Amino acid sequence: MSSPEPRRLRGGCLCGAVAYEVEDGFRYALACHCSQCRRATGSAFKPFGGIERERFALTAGADRLLIHGDAGASHDARCACCGSLLYSVVRENAWVHVTYGTLLDAPTLRVQAHIMVAHKAPWFEITDDLPQNEEF
Repeated sequence: MSSPEPRRLRGGCLCGAVAYEVEDGFRYALACHCSQCRRATGSAFKPFGGIERERFALTAGADRLLIHGDAGASHDARCACCGSLLYSVVRENAWVHVTYGTLLDAPTLRVQAHIMVAHKAPWFEITDDLPQNEEF
């Protein structure tokens, strides 16, 4: 008997030009408070799930991606139409950090910890009970 197909989560940008699917099998989920993530999202932190790149696939709008960084290495991918930050390719091009805010379906794995807390916005207070890591 074969094992069932993993559940797929749908996601996409604000305007609908870019869409993706990812397995509901995130290996970790974190809230990053570094200044780069804050500037990239315009928010106090970036919640994301990490997963192997082959478990993530664009389903629409690949020609509408705006790549920030080296397309052959670590980079961020945004919708070129609306600017939504969809995901980051990291860890020697083998992993994807999917921004949880772009998921249409709820992932099983909830955010597990805060990272880069030493660099968090001074106007933001973390009020949950999740672990807080000063760096990554």
